[in-house]
Amino acid sequence: MAKENSFDIVSKTNYPEVTNAVNQTTKEVSQRFDFKGSKATVELSDKDLILTAEDDTKLRNMNDILQSKLVKRGVSLKALDYQKVEPAAGGTVRQVVKIQQGIPTDKAKEIVKFIKDEKFKVQASIQGEIVRVTSKDRDTLQAVIASLKAKDFKIDMQFDNYR
Repeated sequence: MAKENSFDIVSKTNYPEVTNAVNQTTKEVSQRFDFKGSKATVELSDKDLILTAEDDTKLRNMNDILQSKLVKRGVSLKALDYQKVEPAAGGTVRQVVKIQQGIPTDKAKEIVKFIKDEKFKVQASIQGEIVRVTSKDRDTLQAVIASLKAKDFKIDMQFDNYR
């Protein structure tokens, strides 16, 4: 009897690295000349980042600093889901950035549909926040991974438990 091979498609964000990037961003914002005396802050609350600044320009600049720090620490920018910029107290603006953890159900369905449409001889199933792909042939699984990497699903994906 042939053994089943499988791998999991997951989306994990390394929270300690996000915390370090937020701390570095806060330090750089406090030292930069264009932010002197401003109320620009970055906070990590629960699974969200909250960016607050006096105007859209400072918010954008602070976001650029944050993104560069995240990239240096190996956190994918696809894991960030930017919400609408909204006015906040004291004449400031606020933007909430949700950090993706796990694959959302609609994206998981899209991934499974893509795998089925590509006509690979594999079984793809959604198991909570992961997608498990099984096959008898390891080469087929590697071809699935290559085609998934080539297509942009607009989410951060990793491939785990390849066995």
